Amino acid sequence: MRTRTIRWAALAAAAGLSLAACSGGTDSDPDAGSSVDPGSFPAGSTMARLAEAGEITVGTKFDQPLFGLQGPDGKPVGFDVSIATIIAGELGIAPGDITWIETVSANREPFIQDGRVDIVVATYTINDSRKEVVDFAGPYYEAGQALMVRADDDSITTPEDLSGKKVCSVDGSTPAKNIQDNYPEAELVTFAAYTDCLDPLRNGQVDAVTTDNVILAGYVAESPDDFKVVGEPFTAEPYGIGLAKGDDEFRGWINDVLEAIEADGRWTAAWEDTAGTVLPTPEPPAVDRY
Repeated sequence: MRTRTIRWAALAAAAGLSLAACSGGTDSDPDAGSSVDPGSFPAGSTMARLAEAGEITVGTKFDQPLFGLQGPDGKPVGFDVSIATIIAGELGIAPGDITWIETVSANREPFIQDGRVDIVVATYTINDSRKEVVDFAGPYYEAGQALMVRADDDSITTPEDLSGKKVCSVDGSTPAKNIQDNYPEAELVTFAAYTDCLDPLRNGQVDAVTTDNVILAGYVAESPDDFKVVGEPFTAEPYGIGLAKGDDEFRGWINDVLEAIEADGRWTAAWEDTAGTVLPTPEPPAVDRY
């Protein structure tokens, strides 16, 4: 895995340029957006409602380098943020008219169900249990669960090595459930956010942190002297865009957008300006129109 230290200014600048290019905004007018006629969407659809309002509320992570990390100005940057901004731009909504709400793993479904957010783009793995309460467009990326340990620790390279070890993850996350269900010999420690696991790992209070490989890569890039990712990913984690259950029209439209940006290069540009500053560029996954 190729890593290098991310400097905030460089990442934020790259993300800002990407969002402006993809959504019609410019450095001189950050609220400039593409012109979209709300009447071009089916009457009564979520797309028409959002386009008419000219604003959207998006749930995303604020603590995950490369995908969704809150910047010095309070706004998140990263690949998830870029994807959400592109979707907003296709509705004629400018970057400045997006309201970003922090979503942690445990509150993504409730925020969608309660209508607090219109969509969630937050390293959100599509799985059957979640599909019982929310719907997903995508996937737009496929990650895999991995392990991060202290840089000087060679005792852990696979999940089988976690027996008798303390492993940290996040409440309500797919990685935490996988450890609990499939590696019961490990002692699972959970917090609300992955950043809460970092100091316990540094200090030896836990032996490993587990989540998706791309998230861990961001933490290693920030602290290469402290942490390293070991072994190979041991699950498949397709990231989807969460939305209200039963809104098939909106889900189909977002899937159309995802397929369009994968074909025209905007997906690749968004990746290379954010996560691609550290990680190689993958092939985008095929959309699953379940």
